[in-house]
Amino acid sequence: QVHLVESGGGSVQAGESLTLSCSGSGFTYKRICMGWFRQVPGKEREGVATIDDDGRTNYADSVKGRFTISKDNAKDTLYLQMNSLKPEDTAMYYCAADSDSWTCTVDQPLNYWGQGTQVTVSS
Repeated sequence: QVHLVESGGGSVQAGESLTLSCSGSGFTYKRICMGWFRQVPGKEREGVATIDDDGRTNYADSVKGRFTISKDNAKDTLYLQMNSLKPEDTAMYYCAADSDSWTCTVDQPLNYWGQGTQVTVSS
C-alpha cells in the first residue's frame, strides 16, 4: 500500500520561498511517477510539477522558472522548492504518485495521494 505524507506548508509573504516535502513508502513497482498538484476550493485540481524515475521533470506554465521538483531516492522523499511565491499560488498542495507509468506529466491523473498541506501567500 503506497503511503504519502506531505509537510512544509505554511503562510508567507509574496516573493518569499517555501519548500514542501513528501515522504513516500510502499512502492513495489518500477516506473514511478511522482508529482505535486494543488487545488483551491471551487476550482479544479491543477498539476504543478512531476518527476519520473529518470529524473525528467514537467512543470505547469504558471510555475516554470519559480518552482523546482526534486527527489531523494535514498530517503524516498519528494520535494517542491517554491520561490518568488505569488498570492495566486495559494492552495492546498498534494503529493501524488503512480507506479508502472510510461508517462509522467502534470496533465495525467495519478493513483496515490497524500492528505495535502496548505500554502498561503499574502500580498
